[in-house]
Formats: sequence, C-alpha cells, structure tokens
Amino acid sequence: MTKIAVAKGDGIGPEIMDAVLNIFKAADVPLEYELVDMGKWVFDKGFSNGMTPEAQATIENLGILFKGPMETPKGKGVKSVNVTARKTWNTYANKRTFQTLHGVDTVFSKAGIPIDVTIVRENIEDTYGGIEHMLTHDVALSRRFITRPGSMQVIKYAFEMAKKKGAKRITCGHKANIMKITDGLFLEVFYEVAKEYPELKADDVIVDDLCMKLVSRPDLFDVVVLTNLQGDIVSDLCAGLVGGLGFAPSANIGDHICIFEAVHGTAPDIAGKNIANPTALLLSGFGMLRHLGLMQKAAMIENALLYTLESGVHTGDFGDKSKASVNTTGFANAIISNFGKLPAHNPRPMLEDKPATQTVYKLEKNPLIMSKEMEGEVIVGVDLFIESAEQPKEVAEKLLKHTGDLFKLVTISNRGTQVWPKGSIFTNLVNQYRCRFESIEDMPLTQVDILELYKRTMVDFKICSTELLNMWGDKKAYSLAQGQ
Repeated sequence: MTKIAVAKGDGIGPEIMDAVLNIFKAADVPLEYELVDMGKWVFDKGFSNGMTPEAQATIENLGILFKGPMETPKGKGVKSVNVTARKTWNTYANKRTFQTLHGVDTVFSKAGIPIDVTIVRENIEDTYGGIEHMLTHDVALSRRFITRPGSMQVIKYAFEMAKKKGAKRITCGHKANIMKITDGLFLEVFYEVAKEYPELKADDVIVDDLCMKLVSRPDLFDVVVLTNLQGDIVSDLCAGLVGGLGFAPSANIGDHICIFEAVHGTAPDIAGKNIANPTALLLSGFGMLRHLGLMQKAAMIENALLYTLESGVHTGDFGDKSKASVNTTGFANAIISNFGKLPAHNPRPMLEDKPATQTVYKLEKNPLIMSKEMEGEVIVGVDLFIESAEQPKEVAEKLLKHTGDLFKLVTISNRGTQVWPKGSIFTNLVNQYRCRFESIEDMPLTQVDILELYKRTMVDFKICSTELLNMWGDKKAYSLAQGQ
C-alpha cells in the first residue's frame, strides 16, 4: 500500500473527492490516504499560505498530493493556495491532457474531428512570481522572470513525456517576436533540447497564432510546451475544445513532490447538493495512478468511465438533456458498475504495472539550479526608471547634466516606446520614464559607477527602479525601446 496526502478542497471539493476515492476503493486500488488541512477555511484560521504546518510536513514526507478545487479568499491580500503549493514544492511542469470523450458533445466531436492534445505549462516562473510594485501613483510594474535552468526543467520533461507517449510532434508556443529576451530564452532552450530528440518533430508557433489554430484545427497538434501565463491561458482554451474544465485533468510534476488536482472552480452555488461532476478529478486521479505505476487499475477504471460516458450517463452539467441526469454519487456508482467493460471508442490498453514507491527526499538545503556561465559578464550601462510629469526634452536636458565622463544618455522611453532623442508628438505619456545610460565606447562599468550616477540623478528625479545593462561576450542582454 502506498500512502498519499489528500486535500478535499472547498465548495464541491469534498463531494467529488469522496466520489473518486469511493471508486478507487471499489476497484481495490492499493492506496492509503492521509487527509491534510488546506484551502479557504485554513486561510480563515489565520494560516496565510492556506495550509497548516502539519499539512506541509505530511505532503513533504509523502511526496504525493491529491487535491480538490480550492478557493482563495478575496480582498485579503493573500496568495492563491494552488499557486503557492506548486511553487513551494517546485512542481515545475503542469501537464494537462485534452481528449475527445464520447458522450461529451462538442463542436469538434459532432464534426468527427478527434482531439488528443497535451499542454505542458511551465509552473514556477513568469509573471506568476507575483512580484509587483507601484512605481508612481499611475504606473504599476510586474517583473517577469524566465530562467535558463527553469526553462530547461520543464522543456526536458515535455520532450521525455512526448517520447514516452509516442508523440510525433512537439511545439513550443511563445511570444519571442515581442519579448525577445524572456520568451527568446525559452525558445532558445527548446531548440537546444530538441537536438537530443531527433525522432520528434520540433517546431514553434507564436502564441496568438497557436490559439487561432487550436480552435480551427486542434487535431494538428500533439504536445505543446509554453511559459506559465501563456500556458495557463492556452490550457483553459483547450479545455473548452473538449467540453470544459469539468473534463480537464491536471498534474503538477516536480523532482521531489507531485500534485494531482482538479483545476475547475469550487462551485459554491451547488456545494453540498451532491450534483457536481467528478470527472476532472477522476481523470487527474488516473494520471496519479500511472505516475505510481498502477497501470492496470488506471486503465480498468478509465475504461469504465469511458463506457459510462458512451452509455449516456451524465451529471446535470453536460450530456443529453432529454435523458435524466444523475447526481455525483449516482455517477460514481455507474462507473463502479461498469468495471470490466470496454468502450467502443479508444479503449485504454491494459499495460503492465510498474510499481513505484514515491521517493521521499530529506533535503538539508534548498536546491540551487544554475547553468554554467560561458563568457564573463560586463556591465555597460543602466536603465533608470524615473518619475516625472515633464516633457521628454525637459527630462533629457536635466539628465544630460549628470552623465559625467563615463556615461552617455542613449534613449528615453515611455511605456516601452522611445520618446527621445526622436519620437512622435502623438505618443501618449504617463509619469514614468525609462532613461538608458550606456558607457562611453562600451567601457566596463562597476556598480559603484552606477551608484554615483544614481546619486547625481536623484537630485532632479525620484528614481523608482534600476536595471543594469549587462553583456556576455558580444551579446547584449537587454532589449531596445520600441522605435529605437
């Protein structure tokens, strides 16, 4: 017996979790469950991360968390417990598989277009760091972190998963045409990893074009890997292609801890009525069983689910409205009664079990993931983000007084668009500028040099933020302003 942690969640969470665990019990799945305290009610007790210390310790000792949907209290300044859990335990890859389910009618199922798309979303970085500041009373800043080691983790996982799945194609969705440094790094790592998997067709597509193609020809895609925010949006888009979030399983994969969960809402309006659809959580449970090597139990129960759906059994949120719906318990019982039966469409193969005990890690310090620096770093300038309600020319005149012998003022931009030394009078301004100073003749600078410039400039302006301009070899590690 393998013991896992279970958090039932909020709203409909306890009902659908009980339904799924009852199905597992009826199938003699060899799992033991230790319930842990997580969710909105834990926030309400004063635990700011949405889980008790005992819950955190249990999950870290067991290595597997099976969780229902959870709500984050609104207006209390606390972070989402779902995001916190993924980031705390570095579950860097979010895997969500979207497949045609016969008995769940969609535009594509009616058109006879089969869907089998797996979205792998980076789960730790990007804007989901939630690092935000007000630079002025009008200007908010969110920092977006994309790292080479973080990108390598999720992209390596995506290629390995695609290989094991027998996929033919893996696609990187990105916005590197605009975000050339951050998305550019993610795309660069993608093609570095692709060289190790010549058997897979690796290509890339700009994310807005990807969305259009997914809603017109989703059958053309197999595995798609994306950064965090883009992956969040695209994965929900794909859920809409197969019937909604009620049919979208989710697995969060890390080296030490894995989380399997339903990503739909808590549906408080129907909580306690025993009418919720447990399918998404059950599908997530299949992913967990296979992760633990319980291939035959996963296939047997999934075939029963598929047979049940094909038979027209449905909860109130989907299915043939001319046929009476069943409640949560009735849906679970129908699946149990269909154990041993095979669906007419795409029955799951009964693969051999590969029993795996989740390795429990006793770490003494935080793992540091870092790539080798190939060339030395040189500071060649600085971006000073200043607050000002003056016109660009007036800002430039004041800044030029402070350049000294080391710096030249190269450009001033507003919301990323250059407004000095050239620009357009039709560019609307806000009260925050980015002022770029570079060293004369690209001479190396020190942080002390930057600090001296900062001290001179602060005589005339409030400096809201700074960013060093670095170079590695002959490669500039910073972007140009729009129009520069």
